[in-house]
Amino acid sequence: MNVILEGKVVIEDNVVIGPNCVIKDSTLRKGVIVKANSHIEGAILGEGSDAGPFARLRPGSVLGAKAHVGNFVELKNANLGEGAKVGHLTYMGDAEVGARTNIGAGTITCNYDGANKHKTTLGADVFIGSNNSLVAPVDIFDGATTAAGSTITQNVPAEQLGVARARQRNIEGWKRPVKTRKD
Repeated sequence: MNVILEGKVVIEDNVVIGPNCVIKDSTLRKGVIVKANSHIEGAILGEGSDAGPFARLRPGSVLGAKAHVGNFVELKNANLGEGAKVGHLTYMGDAEVGARTNIGAGTITCNYDGANKHKTTLGADVFIGSNNSLVAPVDIFDGATTAAGSTITQNVPAEQLGVARARQRNIEGWKRPVKTRKD
């Protein structure tokens, strides 16, 4: 199976680890599933949670019970509440994610401003649309939703919809640039 365990790794009952995984200095609670090609370091995976395939959990990542981290997801210093879901193609750094919150595909937390790291906080039962950029520091409160394709730079109050994207314009007569030939 080619699984590598490094440092202090705690594995509780009924844990399944797929092939080609690296797990270092982490705790896997009862019933955890780690799918193929995942890399987990300095993380705690709560009871019944799952990660992968191709997930990367960096130091400080915590998955609550039954939380889900899917393929091509990277967490860094992120805490996912019970039943939270981050399905695929997502980066969550320096984030607090409430219970039952769903993060859409292609979402990232913009946590570094070039000098300092900032936190993103998502409440319980939040729905983040696909392809969102969450520019920290930002808070999205319980039950709020963000529209697909949004760049969220301000807090979103509870039970409200945050939409932050430019309206589409179609430019008539636009000509695509053409490469010049080098003879």
